[in-house]
Amino acid sequence: MFETFLRSFRTLAFAALLSPLIILCAAAMALAATPSVLFFQFMDELTVNSHYLVRAFGFAFSISFGYVIYGFCIIFVVPAINFLLPLRIRPWKGIWYSLQSIPWFVHNALTYIVRYTFLEFLTPSPLNVLFYKMMGMKVGKGVIINSTNISDPALITLGDYVTVGGSAHIFAHYGQKGILIMAPVIIKDRVTVGLKASIMGDVIVEEGAIVKPHTVLLPKSRVAAGTSV
Repeated sequence: MFETFLRSFRTLAFAALLSPLIILCAAAMALAATPSVLFFQFMDELTVNSHYLVRAFGFAFSISFGYVIYGFCIIFVVPAINFLLPLRIRPWKGIWYSLQSIPWFVHNALTYIVRYTFLEFLTPSPLNVLFYKMMGMKVGKGVIINSTNISDPALITLGDYVTVGGSAHIFAHYGQKGILIMAPVIIKDRVTVGLKASIMGDVIVEEGAIVKPHTVLLPKSRVAAGTSV
């Protein structure tokens, strides 16, 4: 019944499903921002009797440093929420407007909160790798991820000593003839993904291969070990 409603009244159903997601995302950001607000209040009380220039600097510093506090909180708050939700993204094929696509939508919405509000400042670093691990990505040792353009982290595997170049895109889904397809991306040991390369769903890159800058690996691509594409 609900599936029929979802398909028959797509705009209305999408709006109905989007509302709780907006509230969830806003709550995640608010939770991460709470320590920032506490720091702002502390600085306000600390400078309440100070010269107006000192007080102005206190406000400015509390805003700028509060953003840093938010950033370091959001990279842990979002994975915690993603873990606690009873929704798990899995390989799947079907129409976009369906119940099975909801976990995919939520998983990526949470990922994008971090991507577009702070993750760029932590890339590349062990912290951005840690974030993707906490979101479900399987990551080997010695991995460097110099990109925030990653979707569906729970369906992506990076082997040992993989290097993902700047602004590369990796996503484990694609659309085809009105159908949404979610399929794992597997990048094996010692692979280098070049600058602005794009790797789509259902792709396997074998050990030691090189994906050259700006290369696009379409769905179902298989890159042999030690080769360059």
